[in-house]
Amino acid sequence: MTKKKPEKPIASAGLMTAEPDRADDSEASGMNPRDYVSSLGRGLEVLRAFNRTGRKMTLSQVAAETGHTRAGARRILLTLVHEGYAVADGKLFDLTPLVLELGHSVLSSKGVWDVAKPFIDHLSEDVRESVSAAVLDNHDVVYVSGAQYHRVISVGISVGSRFPAHCTANGRVLLAAQPKENWPAMLRDIELTKLTEKTVVDRAEFKKVLEQVRDQGWSMVDQELEIGLMSISAPVRTHSGALVGAINVGVPTLRMTPDEMVAEVLPKLQATVSNISRALIG
Repeated sequence: MTKKKPEKPIASAGLMTAEPDRADDSEASGMNPRDYVSSLGRGLEVLRAFNRTGRKMTLSQVAAETGHTRAGARRILLTLVHEGYAVADGKLFDLTPLVLELGHSVLSSKGVWDVAKPFIDHLSEDVRESVSAAVLDNHDVVYVSGAQYHRVISVGISVGSRFPAHCTANGRVLLAAQPKENWPAMLRDIELTKLTEKTVVDRAEFKKVLEQVRDQGWSMVDQELEIGLMSISAPVRTHSGALVGAINVGVPTLRMTPDEMVAEVLPKLQATVSNISRALIG
């Protein structure tokens, strides 16, 4: 019988932390070798192998990358699949977004978006428009931070909001940043829902859009999510280059043209994500 997992919330503004076991505090500094769980260690090495390669792998490739036997690697991979942390596509194995949960609380506790928030606030004040930050969850974007600039007509996206990635600037930036070998499956599986008459739903055209976003390093979406709304986005990376999420500026079309967005907002957005990257050092 397949174990049913509890439903995940779309997003949360807070953090869920586990209460530490006080009885084990005295033993934290020095582990007895008998306490080491070798099977868990081997499983973590398999997860790290996917992180190092950034691609789908066969059983033989996983075994070679980790130094495990094929039989041992197979048991670990099938366990990950059973628990929902990996999927098998024919002979290829790949991790699922559920793996992100393993590091979510640690990442949040380190204050990545806390560090980014003052920069987001400053950008919002500078351009006098609303700014939002998002992460990718499968083929959706989930908003994790932001600053709403209050005007007669303003763009407001609350933390926890979820939208299809294909028709948002943040989503396209994050999709375009995925490893190239993941693109065929991504482009095949993503549901290109038509939300306005401007939404790109042709797969060949959408691939060209993502290629352009990847090459230029930013994305602008003009009324594909909602008529009357434009958005421009750039990726947020750590100092080492690891993708953290994306930040976008949303503007009603009555206040600005696409050319004005690129000329006036994009440089300030790019400076902001660069400053955040430098602030995330250490």
